[in-house]
Amino acid sequence: MNRPAAVAVRVLRRPLVLLAVLWLLLVLACALHPELVTGRDPVDQDLPAALGGPSAAHPLGTDRLGQDLLSRLAYGAAGTLWGVLVAVLTATVVGVGLGLLAGYLGGVVDALVGRLADLLFSLPAIVILLVVVAVFPGDVTIAMLTFGLLLSSGLIRVVRAATRSTREELFIAAARLAGLSTPQILRRHVLPRLRGLVIVQASLVAAIALVMQASLAFLGFGPPPPEPSWGGMIDEARMVIVRHPWALVPPGLAVALTVLSFVLLGDAARDGATAAWATTKLARRRRRSGRRRTHPTVPAPRHPTGSAPAHPVEPAPAGGPGHADTLLSVRRLSVQLPGGPARGARTGTTVVSDVDLDVGPGEIVGLVGESGCGKTVTALSILGLPPGDGQLTGSCHFAGLDLVRADDRQWRTVRGRRIGYVAQDPMVSLDPTLRVGVQLAEAVRRHTGLGRRPARARVLTLLRDVGLPEPDTAARRYPHQLSGGMAQRVAIAFALAGDPELLIADEPTTALDVTRQAEILALLARTSRERRLAVLLVTHDLGVVAALCDRAVVMYAGQVVESCPVTELFARPRHPYTRGLLAADPHRASRAGRLPTITGTVPAPGQWPTGCRFAPRCPLATESCRHAPVPLDRLGPAHAVRCVRPDEDRVAA
Repeated sequence: MNRPAAVAVRVLRRPLVLLAVLWLLLVLACALHPELVTGRDPVDQDLPAALGGPSAAHPLGTDRLGQDLLSRLAYGAAGTLWGVLVAVLTATVVGVGLGLLAGYLGGVVDALVGRLADLLFSLPAIVILLVVVAVFPGDVTIAMLTFGLLLSSGLIRVVRAATRSTREELFIAAARLAGLSTPQILRRHVLPRLRGLVIVQASLVAAIALVMQASLAFLGFGPPPPEPSWGGMIDEARMVIVRHPWALVPPGLAVALTVLSFVLLGDAARDGATAAWATTKLARRRRRSGRRRTHPTVPAPRHPTGSAPAHPVEPAPAGGPGHADTLLSVRRLSVQLPGGPARGARTGTTVVSDVDLDVGPGEIVGLVGESGCGKTVTALSILGLPPGDGQLTGSCHFAGLDLVRADDRQWRTVRGRRIGYVAQDPMVSLDPTLRVGVQLAEAVRRHTGLGRRPARARVLTLLRDVGLPEPDTAARRYPHQLSGGMAQRVAIAFALAGDPELLIADEPTTALDVTRQAEILALLARTSRERRLAVLLVTHDLGVVAALCDRAVVMYAGQVVESCPVTELFARPRHPYTRGLLAADPHRASRAGRLPTITGTVPAPGQWPTGCRFAPRCPLATESCRHAPVPLDRLGPAHAVRCVRPDEDRVAA
């Protein structure tokens, strides 16, 4: 049994839901083929049996004209369901469409859609409907179309709020980094997350529309007599309520049961939509396979002791930063976020300033520093996705294109295709509602233009290349069914889907155990070597830098303070901050005495000192360090440092 069928069976096991489904199926059968339910014409009159109760000839009794109530209910179901369908489709299409656009795009679109929703919400629905039915008497379609438009205001609001929350999820940023267009992200990643919400809202709209349609017919604005309608039957029963109260029971009960069924079915469908991707089949797969397979262990790269990196690739471009062979060249990159330390500040807060770094083809460059130094902001800014509404200045040249000034069309040709991205937490960077294979196939088709079958084959190849021993099984799993190491491998496969030239990896070994860290590092090294793939590795682990990188860029308080080959970084660091980081490394420290530390903490953006930003924590600082900003000086063809005393060899303790 496939997954949708299994979920349907599980949902229908609830007695109330099963009864609701059976009732709605009966109503639908009456709407489509009422002759199957009753053999009487709804307008035939049996005057001697008028105002009669249930009998063999009239199972539900008759009205004041002797018309059969069962036949009128059966034939009136078509118009009733049609009106409900028109209202639900109108409210859902308008509400979901505008809510998605307002919540995802924000800005002017959000403001305009918000004002429209407020306007629709403020209009008196019953007054508007009475005007419409007065202009178009007896036209149920126009009336329910208008009512659906009025009801869409509530759907706009809830969908907008849910979309704004979903937009902040990391897997949405990963989809943008993969090069997916806005319609693709909304259709494939945002809308599925809102499926349960939309189902519940649609069921409520259906219930309200049914009541409103019956109310209009009750007020005499429904189909003209003797055409049957549920609301009209209630109105007719009102006229004889004293002499024959039973006439109110069949139509009233039909409306009440249908409304209740809509609500119950909506809740059940929401639960089923959630269960469709939340349930697991791992246990059944393991029983079918008869055994569990384990991942092969990749030898761990040795930990740094000041020696050369374990990744034997080409050396950095001989010309140093800015050389013609450089793939990525960042110059004076600054990032400013709106607002500031003082609430309402207009100038904004600079979180990264004057960053210079270069990455050559096939080179692995480590971007290191303490938390809060601006490493991740720098990496995301290179990809054109600074946090919030950050503004970029400076330049970021990638293969001849300045990414700081690139437009949306140019970014679609770069993100995912030429620059891949591995997020810090792969588990939340993958869409939890889609299988791994579906997400990878989407990225492959977006970047390569392959059809479904070739894309499927490409997905299996990617999963095999990143070291997953059972790629077909992994492709059928949901993200929550993956271990941390497997999720990280899938994230790397996702980043490689477009065969990029540059891979930006944001702390790819965070939250993994030592063995899995070693496997991921070995995978990155092998992938870079085999594909001649340049890698910008964001990390705070100097061991990772020594084991994997060719060059290192050290950041502190939003600035680059030192940039050099890894061999020089460990052999002769020139900046006091770099020396402090190395001295605080437990693997390099002496067993005698306490482990050296750097006093203080990284200052927050907006609280940076005027001069050297490390001066308050530096034991070598002088007045010249605090007087004015310190430039990034070049000490050699491949070594730059931001310090007025770069030749001081003492270690900052």
